[in-house]
Amino acid sequence: MEFLHRHIEALIFCAPSPLGTGEIGKCLTEMFEAEVPEDHILGALEDIKVKYDSDDFSFTLENLGGGYQFLTKPAYQTSISILLKQQSQKRLSTAQMETLSIIAYKQPVTKGDIEQIRGVNSDYSVQKLLDKELVEVKGKSEGIGRPLLFGTSEKFMEYFGINSIRDLPQPKDFSKPDNEIGEERE
Repeated sequence: MEFLHRHIEALIFCAPSPLGTGEIGKCLTEMFEAEVPEDHILGALEDIKVKYDSDDFSFTLENLGGGYQFLTKPAYQTSISILLKQQSQKRLSTAQMETLSIIAYKQPVTKGDIEQIRGVNSDYSVQKLLDKELVEVKGKSEGIGRPLLFGTSEKFMEYFGINSIRDLPQPKDFSKPDNEIGEERE
């Protein structure tokens, strides 16, 4: 029955959330074109759990949320959290890069100013940049409602490998691409 075990492992491995025995049974029934008894599935799940509970593996099979899911063992959670933290800090979406550029070049700037320049709501992008500690609150504006002023942080400097905001490229440093269509007239 090792064959059944491997199919169940594959299903659980690729499932984005805990996979119940009913769902496993439906998949196996469709694949094998024959009913797979639930006691066979439960037996296989128990064997898989015993297999991954050994010290040879950094993850185990857990029964939670009405189904089964592979989870990292507690002894390895620290290294996983470091990896996830590093990965989340590395990636910036296009919207976050646009927002960060506006903050870097116009700082201190309010969220309203950012939204006026971008033309869209920037709540999510600003919050993500705050979470990643690339921007910080620099104070409050004297304007109506005293909105928060945002500016770049020291971590921003580290992230982009610069020592000062003055090290950012200036608009005059960007070459204008030739975007002309047609012939040039004099």
